[in-house]
Amino acid sequence: MSTPQLVLVQGPEAVLADRAIDQVISDVRVTAPDLEVITLRAEGYEEGELMVHASPSLFGEDKLIVVRDLHQAPDALQVDLLDYLADPADSVTLVVTHASGNKGKKVLDTLKKAKALVLEAPAIKSDRDKADFVSNEFRRARRKAAPEAVQALVEAVGKDVRELASACQQLVDDTTGVIDADVVERYHGGRVEATGFKVADAAVAGQTGEALRLLRHAVNVGVDPVPIVAVLAQQLRQLARVGGAGRGRSADLARELGMAPWQVDKARRSLQGWGGDALGRSIQAVAAADFEVKGGGRDPVYAVEKAVLTITRERNGG
Repeated sequence: MSTPQLVLVQGPEAVLADRAIDQVISDVRVTAPDLEVITLRAEGYEEGELMVHASPSLFGEDKLIVVRDLHQAPDALQVDLLDYLADPADSVTLVVTHASGNKGKKVLDTLKKAKALVLEAPAIKSDRDKADFVSNEFRRARRKAAPEAVQALVEAVGKDVRELASACQQLVDDTTGVIDADVVERYHGGRVEATGFKVADAAVAGQTGEALRLLRHAVNVGVDPVPIVAVLAQQLRQLARVGGAGRGRSADLARELGMAPWQVDKARRSLQGWGGDALGRSIQAVAAADFEVKGGGRDPVYAVEKAVLTITRERNGG
């Protein structure tokens, strides 16, 4: 390499950070196929390690050094990075990751002053973020996915972004044609999260028999009541937030509330037949169930059933 290369990957989302690193490695290998890749981590770092690895190799191969977790870096690592940046090696590409916070700020400032390439790995937290992530995953793979499929996948697998990425890849690899809700149901409909959403959807719609049937089936196959209660609470909170937000375009409300547009549309449909007081009493019932399933009561299953019955009764006018 004729000039040193410096890369900063900043942001807390590990999946995006890993992809950024993989892309940098791939790009460098185009001109340096024998590239040696070395990874150093903040945890367990020993003074001088960076300089040892950055020193010229016996055969003169190019090196790429990944320094992970600058935001957790001990003083020794920060000092070594600053020393290295004062005189970087021509044959080394240095990639530094930093999730968040002020720790390592001097190193960050030095990297940016040296015109390091900055790659972003922003947090993926809200359901809106996750829906955008899923849509982008399918777009990258040149596959079409129906909005209902994106919704179903976020509901079924959305707790963990890495798992969400893996689920997208599985659908791309194992299916052909347009990815629709039926495809997602076939692969992921039996998951705990998906089961919880089915129970919640039936309860919020006032379908007492169906909600109880789905709940009992879930319990019989070993689903813990805790995540089911969590989904019930989430659904009701979304109804309350959308109901209190007034009118407006779904996309605008979604941005304001940190939700996906389809969640706003779903909540608006579900709000038909609900009154504010009934919704408040349902939220209180689920809060009580949450306390009981987390150790405050003797019978968690009964606690969830009672909450479901309260929701359907309130939805149907008491």
